[in-house]
Amino acid sequence: MIVEAIRLLVTLATTAVGYQIGTSWTPAEVGSDVGSITGSLVGAGVGYVLGGVLGRWIRRGLERAPQALDRATGPQLFAGAFGLMVGVVVGMVIAIPSVVLLPSLAGWPIGALAVLVMAAFGARVFSARAHDLLSAAGLRQRDPLRRTDVAVDGEPGYLIDSSAAIDGRVLELARAGLLTGTVLVAGFVVDELQAIADAADKRRRRAGRRGLDILDALRDVPRIEFTVLEDSVPEHHEVDAKLLALTARLDGSLVTTDHNLAQAASLRGITVLNPHALGESLRPVVGQGDEMKITIEKEGSEVGQGVGFLDDGTMVVVSDASGHVGDTVAVEVVNSLRTSVGRLLFAKLAT
Repeated sequence: MIVEAIRLLVTLATTAVGYQIGTSWTPAEVGSDVGSITGSLVGAGVGYVLGGVLGRWIRRGLERAPQALDRATGPQLFAGAFGLMVGVVVGMVIAIPSVVLLPSLAGWPIGALAVLVMAAFGARVFSARAHDLLSAAGLRQRDPLRRTDVAVDGEPGYLIDSSAAIDGRVLELARAGLLTGTVLVAGFVVDELQAIADAADKRRRRAGRRGLDILDALRDVPRIEFTVLEDSVPEHHEVDAKLLALTARLDGSLVTTDHNLAQAASLRGITVLNPHALGESLRPVVGQGDEMKITIEKEGSEVGQGVGFLDDGTMVVVSDASGHVGDTVAVEVVNSLRTSVGRLLFAKLAT
């Protein structure tokens, strides 16, 4: 219905414009009637096409409006409302010449469309740049989810990413009292873990469920205040970019085992905590001669090798195990290699 209404308005406006042009510019020997009819038909055709395009664009915007309002923060709604008013004023200024100079049948629809388009444009631009606009105006943007002001008794807030949750050492650090204060996890990180837990790949499903279990266990640690932030950071689309922006905005510390994300955060001046380094002394060391049971997930890069993973994601390369893919076998650790992103264990089938 909205598409047809917009199409009708645009068609009326362009038909009137075509009529005026056809009447004014048609040579006398041709006849004004021919010119007016031709101009009206051309204007109606152009308006029908343009009106359909504009109507569908407006309809999509209206359909997406409820979801956009749900995701928008308070500052974005405020800036968007202000941008809407600015757009209406600018649209009215643009519409005045068309209303004054054109016949009412054409001038008023064109003026109404100008106001509508500029209002939508103003609201969109101002809401997208809400943070910058409020900062430029000297207003402090207060995050509505920052309930603890990202600090408890002067201690900083820690934002956990999905890799740290899956790794699990952050839970041991919290239980040992090495991680205290406010521990935050963004809602989009929880959604990412949920997506991993629902993945078709068995290993990814196990990792996602482990991450969700770790976050659930953190809620019960007495020395921390665990909070889930539902800020969607709509100005960014990638999870890592959202997390970096949120951490910087809250002036918190990022807890991650993702080496690339840690480097990107450091370049932006964000404090990074790597549970691999902090929790090494708390984790029982798996050393040479230790035995364990793992599931061989796939063949390795070398002939005869099989590859499995510990619960925390540590890769275990097992010699002479390529024929045991899909089986759970007992292995004996023969060597380990430490890298910047964790450990790599080498093992053989236990005898």
